[in-house]
Amino acid sequence: MFFRQLATRESSLSYFFGCAGHAQAVAVDVVAGDEDWFVEEARRAAVEIRYVIDTHVHADHYSGGRALARKVGAPYCLHASDTGRVHFDFRPLDDGEVLDVGNVKVKVLHTPGHTPDSVCLLVTDLRRGEAPWFVLTGDTLFVGAVGRPDLAGREAEMAGLLYDSLHARLLSLPDALEIFPGHQAGSVCGAGLSGKPSSTLGFEKRWNPALAMDRAAFVDCLTREIPPRPADMEAMMRANLGLTD
Repeated sequence: MFFRQLATRESSLSYFFGCAGHAQAVAVDVVAGDEDWFVEEARRAAVEIRYVIDTHVHADHYSGGRALARKVGAPYCLHASDTGRVHFDFRPLDDGEVLDVGNVKVKVLHTPGHTPDSVCLLVTDLRRGEAPWFVLTGDTLFVGAVGRPDLAGREAEMAGLLYDSLHARLLSLPDALEIFPGHQAGSVCGAGLSGKPSSTLGFEKRWNPALAMDRAAFVDCLTREIPPRPADMEAMMRANLGLTD
């Protein structure tokens, strides 16, 4: 298995990984302007990009996912709940679905809270073993923090959903599991993010303050002091929903 993490604009983290033996790859959370980096990485690794995935419709940056998908002839993927919401065709991802990328298996976990359509991607490399190796947590779980719940409105409701997603879908996974989030320090998609671009689930359970709270305290904490919304959020959302094509 090969794995690349790309630090890009707006403190975003993008990912490119896959199975070299079967020459297949996945691109996740591509930022507009970085499409050629993924094309070049695929050329260098001699692999085909099988899937281009956004972990949710982003509100803090322009997505390059659809542009990359068109460039390489791969499906552009979002959670199935975006059907009827976005104004373009996409390949829907269902909760629990497993994408086959050679020896690499990518399981979709629907984790609403930051946004209704948020997903995490649980990745296993069968050449290493049958247990999952890492999870791409998008804007659901960061190093030292969690995603903000207000971008879709209904802050208290979404904060409750985020708590449920974290505790039902992620915190029950093995402590040794590595986590790779969608942002690091400097992002407006959460408060208190670490500058460290990865962690383990066990470390976050021990040191991430949001994960030690009960549901009521978690909702109160996330809705009491909401940071300013991303600059140009409305324009970025319109573009990422396909309203400006």
